[in-house]
Amino acid sequence: MPTADLNGVEGCTIAAKRMIRCFFGFESQQKVTASYVVVIGLGGVGSHAASMLMRSGIGKLLLVDFDQVSLSSLNRHAVATRADVGISKAHCLKEHFSSIFPECQIDAKVALLAACVRRGLKVLSATGAGARADPTRIRIADLRESTNDPLSRAVRHRLRRDYGIEGGIPVVFSLEKPKVKLLPFKGPSGEEENPSDYQIVPGFRVRIIPVLGTIPAIFGQVMASYVLTDLAGFHVQTEPIVNFDMDHYHTLHQRLIEHEELLYGTSVHVQVDVEEVMYIVKELWHGRSAREQLVKDVGRGMWRSINELMLVRWDSTKPASVSNLILLKFKEVDEHESQTLDDIKEKEPEFYSRVTAVVKTSLNLSFGL
Repeated sequence: MPTADLNGVEGCTIAAKRMIRCFFGFESQQKVTASYVVVIGLGGVGSHAASMLMRSGIGKLLLVDFDQVSLSSLNRHAVATRADVGISKAHCLKEHFSSIFPECQIDAKVALLAACVRRGLKVLSATGAGARADPTRIRIADLRESTNDPLSRAVRHRLRRDYGIEGGIPVVFSLEKPKVKLLPFKGPSGEEENPSDYQIVPGFRVRIIPVLGTIPAIFGQVMASYVLTDLAGFHVQTEPIVNFDMDHYHTLHQRLIEHEELLYGTSVHVQVDVEEVMYIVKELWHGRSAREQLVKDVGRGMWRSINELMLVRWDSTKPASVSNLILLKFKEVDEHESQTLDDIKEKEPEFYSRVTAVVKTSLNLSFGL
């Protein structure tokens, strides 16, 4: 596949070398430049994501949207102007992008792509950015972990019901509950009418979701960052979606001390404080038992699971330190402590390897809060 040459064009050299190569390095930037990225949906979120992907040197973009630029698009779209109202969002972006980075191969189509998961394609999705106002609540996580988002809930239900897909799809979403409601729908007469009477096709949205233009823009920027770092092979550990407060961490710390005293007769070998417990629980185990590979509890289910967790030693012969504590459910503790690490390695090699990898991660990170 031909790709853009960033070395022979002055404008591209500035964009790539000064903005990107200083961060990713030459070889990683070449991976970005050789990549082909599809952006489906080019509104307030997608237009900003596509714009930053293009400005960051992606060699080939496919822009996909069936919609046209409207007046209501102008408070959140990345590039649209009054002159663009009525034209395809895809073609609007293509024309604008071509004036900035003409070497980027841009295809604009007006149809949706499907079956990314079924075909094994990497995909990142955005959920509802409308009706929100707090940019600090925006997160990236598996679709199953998204909360306070009606769109995520509907998508999860349909994926499970129609395709048997339980998770494995990263999404950008907001932890914030929607602040405002759909605006009332008024027909040509100015009176409120039934929105379904004006649908072009069944299910076509005709009501307007109030949008603070900054939020979808940030959604798009977050998506672009995620894609670029993934393509460059630059590992970024996203913040786990763990809704614990400090009281929970104090409780887990106290449980650990009491368990050590009960099992070993003393808590002198507990080498962690509450802040280190927070690091272990949140960053290493993401608020879930070490035996859970997939997210099984979201929302209220997650709160129920929180009350069933405790920290225990991975290796009973070593102290209870940051690199030797795992999170388990109460019902899993007795079985774990009745075995040696050699027993676990022999009986459950996959589990042993997974936990060992996490433990090594904690050893390699410099811990300092």
